Amino acid sequence: MMAKYEEPLLNEIEEDLPEEKHDVERKELNIPNISRHRIMKHFLRLSQMNYGVDTGFYPLGSCTMKYNPKLLERIAKMDEIKMVSPLQDESTVQGCLELIYKLEKLLCRITGMDAFSLQPAAGAHGEFTGMLIARAYFEDRGEKRSNVIVPDSAHGTNPASAKMAGFNVIEIPSRNGMVDIEALKSVVDEDTAALMLTNPNTLGIFEKGILQISKILKDAGALLYYDGANLNAIMGKTTPAKMGFDIVHLNLHKTFATPHGGGGPGAGPVGVKSFLAPYLPVPRVVKGNGGYKLSYDFPKSIGKVGMFYGNFAVLVKAYAYIRMKGNMLEKVAERAVLNSNYLMEKLRSYGFEVPNYGRRMHEFVVSLSKFKEKGIRAIDFAKRLLDYGFHPPTIYFPLIVDEAFMIEPTEDASKETLDEFAHAMKKIASEDVELLKNAPYKMPVRRVNEVKAAKEPKLTWKDL
Repeated sequence: MMAKYEEPLLNEIEEDLPEEKHDVERKELNIPNISRHRIMKHFLRLSQMNYGVDTGFYPLGSCTMKYNPKLLERIAKMDEIKMVSPLQDESTVQGCLELIYKLEKLLCRITGMDAFSLQPAAGAHGEFTGMLIARAYFEDRGEKRSNVIVPDSAHGTNPASAKMAGFNVIEIPSRNGMVDIEALKSVVDEDTAALMLTNPNTLGIFEKGILQISKILKDAGALLYYDGANLNAIMGKTTPAKMGFDIVHLNLHKTFATPHGGGGPGAGPVGVKSFLAPYLPVPRVVKGNGGYKLSYDFPKSIGKVGMFYGNFAVLVKAYAYIRMKGNMLEKVAERAVLNSNYLMEKLRSYGFEVPNYGRRMHEFVVSLSKFKEKGIRAIDFAKRLLDYGFHPPTIYFPLIVDEAFMIEPTEDASKETLDEFAHAMKKIASEDVELLKNAPYKMPVRRVNEVKAAKEPKLTWKDL
């Protein structure tokens, strides 16, 4: 009898089926000869082993893994959406172009930017696009600025995107969980192109000195770039524009309810203030007397950064989500911040440490460093949480927190769920060391030797 989580590979399944003419062809192609019913059971079984936002709590810090309303999926699967080809004549895709045009306007309202491009296919792609815009802007002005500043708490893609765009990266330290203003002043000069900043930052802390930070950059003639990964905490309450940002990228696949992770799909639109609009990617959707059209008539543009309209289905879902929420977008931020602070206080009452303690926005970071003296690491907590039915938070990030547990409940979690998660963390903290170091016990796959997995990867079923 199969164990609860066992499911053989298709080529290991044997069925006593009557031979047919095509069976010889199957054997030549190494295709398993299995009944349709057995194949259906196989893939359904695999789907039941998966963990996702529809089946459980997913507090993956910085990734905003929230519930995706099924209405959005239904809309994206409408024939008018999924049957459209980007190679059709513009006159036959007016509805699609109108949606892109209106989504850009909505994102401008939400962020305070003046223009948007929806081409970038993900957040990091948006960052890279934003840095290319910054480079084009300074080249157009005849300024050879070569440095981009990032805090030590930044997302790892920030320095990578800046470097790929041809800039040197200067890292500055944090002070009490926020940008060290004096350290910032010491590195800003006439060679500074931009500061890349997330606000609230990766510790979930709102940069209280943001206006001062903005002034320092502006006085030096540099740009302020907003990593929109944490927009979920502020939308409807304030905007990056009010903080002084010039360039913004958004993660539509996080903030606006498209499933996130697994390599896609994603969308990382880039918005800019009016003085940077000429450099946005082409084509841009423009509205005229004859309707909507794709225009390449922007001579200062950085060019195309993606195919056709970007990830159009993701754009459709984001547009539908925003229209569905309407003026209630600020309630999303309120609930996200409330859930974060409630869970943080709950965990603190159970003895967990929150570095730079204070009120947080949509996420917070717990340090599990005190458990190291018992031989327990953050990864042991993470693996054991799986046995309690919870996907673990982000671990070991940001790097400035030892044994970091980065937790983002999102606005979707109920008080009951938050209490259950906190109680599971409390129980794990008192469990036997060896029990934790060998967890998980209830998953389809037990503890993986991660060093061996990195050195000897099994990339296809043929490697097994």
